[in-house]
Amino acid sequence: MRTSIATVSLSGSLTEKLTAASRAGFDGVEIFENDLLASPLTPEEIRARCADLGLTVDLYQPMRDIEAVPADEFARNLRRARHKFELMRRLGADTVLVCSSVHPLAVDDDALAAYHLRQLAEVAQEFGIRVAYEALAWGRHVSTYDHAWRIVEAADHPALGTCLDSFHILSRGSDPKGIEDIPGEKIFFLQLADAPLLAMDVLQWSRHYRCFPGQGGFDVSGLVRHVLRTGYDGPLSLEVFNDVFRQAEAGPTAVDAHRSLLVLQETVGVAAPPAPVVPTGVAFAELVTPDAEPVSAVLGALGFARTARHRSKPVDLWQQGEARILVNTSGAARRDGTGLAAIGLESPDPTGAARRAEALLAPVLPRRRAPEDAPLDAVAAPDGTELFFCATQQELPNWRADFTDVEHQPLAAGVQGIDHLALTQPWHHFDEATLFHRSVLGLRAQESVDVADPYGLMRSRAVTNADGSVRIALSVGAAPTDDTVHAQHIALATDDVVTAARRFRGAGGRLLPIPANYYDDLAARYEFPDGELETYRELGILYDRDAHGEFRHCYTVTVGRVFFELVQRDGYRGYGAQNAPVRLAAQHAGRPVR
Repeated sequence: MRTSIATVSLSGSLTEKLTAASRAGFDGVEIFENDLLASPLTPEEIRARCADLGLTVDLYQPMRDIEAVPADEFARNLRRARHKFELMRRLGADTVLVCSSVHPLAVDDDALAAYHLRQLAEVAQEFGIRVAYEALAWGRHVSTYDHAWRIVEAADHPALGTCLDSFHILSRGSDPKGIEDIPGEKIFFLQLADAPLLAMDVLQWSRHYRCFPGQGGFDVSGLVRHVLRTGYDGPLSLEVFNDVFRQAEAGPTAVDAHRSLLVLQETVGVAAPPAPVVPTGVAFAELVTPDAEPVSAVLGALGFARTARHRSKPVDLWQQGEARILVNTSGAARRDGTGLAAIGLESPDPTGAARRAEALLAPVLPRRRAPEDAPLDAVAAPDGTELFFCATQQELPNWRADFTDVEHQPLAAGVQGIDHLALTQPWHHFDEATLFHRSVLGLRAQESVDVADPYGLMRSRAVTNADGSVRIALSVGAAPTDDTVHAQHIALATDDVVTAARRFRGAGGRLLPIPANYYDDLAARYEFPDGELETYRELGILYDRDAHGEFRHCYTVTVGRVFFELVQRDGYRGYGAQNAPVRLAAQHAGRPVR
């Protein structure tokens, strides 16, 4: 199906928005009136710019407070409409959006509303324009799609149809099944937006918190299925009012928007991109650093051994059990020190995973490699983290074959593997990251959690595969300029966190100190065997439990922008969100090691 996006959904000037929409792959745009009024280009120049970019102008919007108003007000509306229709003809737009009236003088009279809309459609027809009437969720007298359709049906004019908007329908809890009673040819336009499920005034909800399909809590795909059953053959168009999107760079936002429509089309069965290839494990986590010594010291204290070195690059492999950490010093000139740059994901079909990623607009990363190096496919996540699709156990060339073993001293086992990875997102990429990991990687998204930080709230959402062998916790920090908030972390699985913590500390490692008040509260909430709580207090171990089991964990101090977590997960399914405020406060109080 054709895809379109309202210019109000993107940031920047009108020309920047049009360019971003075109590069992201959209077929058309809705021109929002404020964008046109603020543009130095004439309507003819905007029309030509759209044509050059391969975009059609699918809708001009909005026209407000038209119907069911006093006669003198309606006469002024028709005069205004003639001016707008002439402008639309110059612009090359053939459909105008008319919102249900919120005018204080509007009356509750469907017959009058139908009469006024029919007169408006008569004028529009003179200019070759169609009128799409939409029920605003906060309309003064018309606030539901079925009510709007009854008025359109009563007006009975070929140039008058309805516009369906998923936000206005789903935010009111209306049953979208009734859409199937509307003839497809009378649905002149379909606007789509998702939103988180919030308890607030619907106008404020609409103006500030809409998001792209698949990023919120609405059943947008179910609504689209109802629309398609009518025979509707117009574009799927996004109209998203969102404070974050309006401040973020237009290009990445447009790509994320188009990805959401590609996934939506797949969900409703009108498109078939390559099937998702769900990762089955974590092959490695790669740290990039200008100085390997600090992070190597931490890895050594954690019980990792340097087991191999890349044949052609300054990359060391540190391993313990099934946990593998790559330490890369090539081209690392970042002033903020060590960072988590890449993740290797075990995949049953690396090539298929890469095809899926590319079809859903994930940037495929070119790799500089020697002829003998393994041909790994890699894409970039929204936060810039590189994701490699690996097949470590297969006989085919794999990443492990690029490394030459080095002599090392076997160490006592403590860490068994990587329990999860925590990636802090740039403030404007959180929803995009969730959609990316769900759609591109096929991971399941858990519920979003808000965590108290000393400087605000940190929002977190985990994505996992079915058996939990891949767990990625995505979060967005409360203070965008704060290094401690923006640190990434690698959680290492152990079956005895007390022994692992003692071994780490005994080897010279520094654990994050936890305030004594935390343990006083822990004693009030839970009963522990004699001496257990004192051990946790001594080592800085935190504790939580859920309906499935217990969770014990502790943290190293931060190195650059990375820290490690030792995790003992005895059936527990969460990530210790209850303890996150204490951890964040402790990190704010300390100073990261550079």
